[in-house]
Amino acid sequence: MEQRILGRTGTPVGVIGLGAWQLGADWGEVDEDSAFATLQAAVDSGVTFFDTADVYGDGRSEKFIGRFLRQTGANVFVATKMGRRVPQEPANYTLAAFREWNDRSRENLQVDTLDLVQLHCPPDAVFASDEVFDALDTLVQEKRIAAYGVSVETCAQALTAIARPGVATVQIILNVLRLKPVTEVLPVAAEAGVGVIARVPLASGLLSGRYDEQTTFAENDHRNFNRHGAAFDVGETFSGVDYETGLQAVRALREYVPSGVSTAQWALRWVIDQPGVSVVIPGARNPEQARSNAAVAGQEPLTDRARRAVGRVYDELIRPQIHHRW
Repeated sequence: MEQRILGRTGTPVGVIGLGAWQLGADWGEVDEDSAFATLQAAVDSGVTFFDTADVYGDGRSEKFIGRFLRQTGANVFVATKMGRRVPQEPANYTLAAFREWNDRSRENLQVDTLDLVQLHCPPDAVFASDEVFDALDTLVQEKRIAAYGVSVETCAQALTAIARPGVATVQIILNVLRLKPVTEVLPVAAEAGVGVIARVPLASGLLSGRYDEQTTFAENDHRNFNRHGAAFDVGETFSGVDYETGLQAVRALREYVPSGVSTAQWALRWVIDQPGVSVVIPGARNPEQARSNAAVAGQEPLTDRARRAVGRVYDELIRPQIHHRW
């Protein structure tokens, strides 16, 4: 698999990673055997980057990954996140809290030093706090973490984080239904040497091309309970795009997907074609999905015709609805 340097960490990682939210919670049930089989399939396919968070299943995702890596000895760079297990108030983002959160993640992942810890979409005021970033620097000095980054909701937050000299990576939603970061974030991150972790690359599965107006989702699936932002930022569910509009966009793009390539693979290839992307982190709930995602690294880039179609569909259907929001 193609390797790219993960920003200021200086570490090469496979361009296709694995997002482990699905293995923790909010996507229906995934048992431990299925989680381990998915992780193994990803590693066997060349994946060297896992992304998780302390809030995914309240640590369940981290624990799965920790046990898997301890049992297999696989050489995988693990990025986790912190901050969403408490009320989203800037006063909660303190050095003492960071140490407590880090120690819990270190125990879950069974490591002494966390490879990368990301602030998990914190409030705007956190990005402006020198004390917060001084605390993160302290964690590096204490060897609790090797590097830190931020996971953001908006391009404005990403740009604020990139300006911080200690920030190694920025994680942001990027897909064919979320184009704003292409022009506003990716060039700035590349110039600063900050890695970009592209999340929600399939718009919560909408870009798989498998859904229609009759598709239903489990009660404990965020694509059901968070469709209008009731639990967390609505941008995390279907990229914030109205479901029916998203279906219309996917249907408009389907003719540009070449034979032998799935719609999901085509959409993932678009993401890694964007200059400045370090790694994309599609989720997977089973080995077949993990293998299919990883195979994208060996596929041909999108044609100019397909790329123009993405821009046209975005401008016609998506831009008026979401461009101003994130």
